[in-house]
Amino acid sequence: LAGLRGAAAEQRALPFRMIKSSADLDREVAAAAAAGRPLMFDFYADWCVACKEMEKYTFPEPAVHDALADFVLLKADVTANDAVDQALMKRLGIIGPPATLYYVDGVERRELRLYGFERPEPFAARAARASAGIGP
Repeated sequence: LAGLRGAAAEQRALPFRMIKSSADLDREVAAAAAAGRPLMFDFYADWCVACKEMEKYTFPEPAVHDALADFVLLKADVTANDAVDQALMKRLGIIGPPATLYYVDGVERRELRLYGFERPEPFAARAARASAGIGP
């Protein structure tokens, strides 16, 4: 049964594309804008307790999957906190993870930025506002 639980958890995982640098972000934001898709960008680190909570309690929920169905999903793992990680966070004004950013038509919806943990229902509502072009 443990194997089945592991398989079920994998099915609930969101299909994030991992990126590392500002150049990666610029490329992905431009591609999402060209495709007419909103983009969600998540900052994560192995040592971040709230990041682990998001992965365990928020991201697997069906309502969150539904709200993010049309999004390009990006994740930056800043566990190493190396020069590239620091440059990306500095550029975006991120002190540390977790942080979730939303882009529509190639522009960040800064008013929808999320720092820290958020339960599935308000997270799904935030994503829906981003894709609909509605503010906080």
